[in-house]
Amino acid sequence: MAIDPANPLIVQSDRTLLLDVHAPRAEEARAAIMPFAELEKSPEHIHTFRISPLSLWNAASAGFSAADVAASLDTFSRYPVPQNIIEGFSDTMARYGKLRLVSNSPELSDELLLVADDTAILAEIGAAKSLDKLVQQTDGGFRLRLTDRGSVKRELIRMGWPVQDMAPLVNGEDLELSLRTSSGVTAASGRPFTLRDYQADAARSVLGNRGPGTGYGVVVLPCGSGKTMVGMALMAILKTNTLILTTNVAAVHQWIDELLDKTTLTADQIAEYTGDSKGVAPVTVATYQIITWRPDKEAEFPHFKLFRERPWGLIIYDEVHLLPAPVFRVTAELQAVRRLGLTATLIREDGAEDAVFSLVGPKRYDVPWKDLEGKGWIAEALCTEIRLDMPEKLKIPYAVATPREKYRLASENPHKETIVRQLVDNHADDHILVIGQYITQLEGLARLLAAPLITGKTPNAEREKVYGAFKRGEVRVIVVSKVANFAIDLPDASMAVQVSGSFGSRQEEAQRLGRILRPKGRNSYFYTLVSRYTVEEDFAANRQKFLAEQGYKYAIRHWGTGVLDE
Repeated sequence: MAIDPANPLIVQSDRTLLLDVHAPRAEEARAAIMPFAELEKSPEHIHTFRISPLSLWNAASAGFSAADVAASLDTFSRYPVPQNIIEGFSDTMARYGKLRLVSNSPELSDELLLVADDTAILAEIGAAKSLDKLVQQTDGGFRLRLTDRGSVKRELIRMGWPVQDMAPLVNGEDLELSLRTSSGVTAASGRPFTLRDYQADAARSVLGNRGPGTGYGVVVLPCGSGKTMVGMALMAILKTNTLILTTNVAAVHQWIDELLDKTTLTADQIAEYTGDSKGVAPVTVATYQIITWRPDKEAEFPHFKLFRERPWGLIIYDEVHLLPAPVFRVTAELQAVRRLGLTATLIREDGAEDAVFSLVGPKRYDVPWKDLEGKGWIAEALCTEIRLDMPEKLKIPYAVATPREKYRLASENPHKETIVRQLVDNHADDHILVIGQYITQLEGLARLLAAPLITGKTPNAEREKVYGAFKRGEVRVIVVSKVANFAIDLPDASMAVQVSGSFGSRQEEAQRLGRILRPKGRNSYFYTLVSRYTVEEDFAANRQKFLAEQGYKYAIRHWGTGVLDE
């Protein structure tokens, strides 16, 4: 292959791909590589993708071959593609499908067969102690219980053998529903409602050709881009009883409101299953918390029964990157049900991305934040880190404190109150979220700003009352704890002030930024307050790196008199 300086892609032997976003065919190249490469960084000029075994298995599960990968790289590469990595891709992708899960005989409907043509692979599985209690050897393979389907798949992917799951999926009980736009009718609220092209594409991507190995998977879309609509679009295609799992009661109510507003479902067809109400209907929306509750650590999970209450044909896992470990256990029992994972990031702080692949499904669709921002679907965000000194009286206590105490002292720097007050005054036209980690600090800020405070202890009814006032414009500022990180729909929020966070969590940063990305025809502002010369700077550097990698402009200011009046 000859060198072509006009091509946008640089393929490196460490399996990273560098995309020159200013090259003429950059967008075409991005579309070609996204099925088999994960976006790692997307700053201004060069975007970095990485090809990993998991990303190649994602591609293989979607029907891509090593030859397809090689052809895409050859087509768009600026320099000759290192031959060694092409051969490595072939070996890695060839592992997918070596092991297949198929149905056993109709008489044994509660069993599956794990089969392979390679006797060496079967011997490796037979020797794996971790599979001793999950599989039983038989002619040409292994028998396993239907309820162990997910657990076996997860263990095998850890061994480097991603399973091609070809066992059929159940259809569930029929449920007639459609999106209101499908008949030309606007949403029940009267607001114009159109399914965006990428939302429709994302829903279809999970179904594929509806043959074996499709009907389950994960859709990765930025916060504010309408992931809920993807779920509802898939429901409208499948027309079946659906169980929706999400992060908190406020998110449950938002799902229900959206379903009533934008689908033909009626109130009696939808139920809430939470600590407040435990109804079950053709469409049931529940929290992860209620599902994983149990009286003590030795007890069973009593609410797992919900997964067997109805003949579900679809399960939607909202914020799937937060799927709690106990739900993995019951998810393993539900491998015969079509399932959709929705998330803004596949990053799990526990590193369990392989569990999401095994138990929910491979990534089927992904769009970078900056792509949707460029098309006006989400707002442009301006990120600023404001650094400030510690008060003199706290410098000695900070110097002699333990590492954990240092972080809290830096986070609760009292000078932050002055900055928050000034930022709120300077942004009189913005709807503002003040977000933090420590309740005492948040209580002080709520008093200072005369703003409502929402924490984990705020009753759900009170939370929704405050959120409603914010949406109606009756309240301009809300002070919130970590409860606002996830699945809260506040479309008018245009500014966030982060006064403290969870030790530089990338996942948290993505979610907090997502609170202000709904399109409003104006910029959004994301401020982070950091104490200078403290451990907070180290954690802030991790957050800053993440935002810069996602392509957001990130400025650092040192606070002093008049700086914030610019």
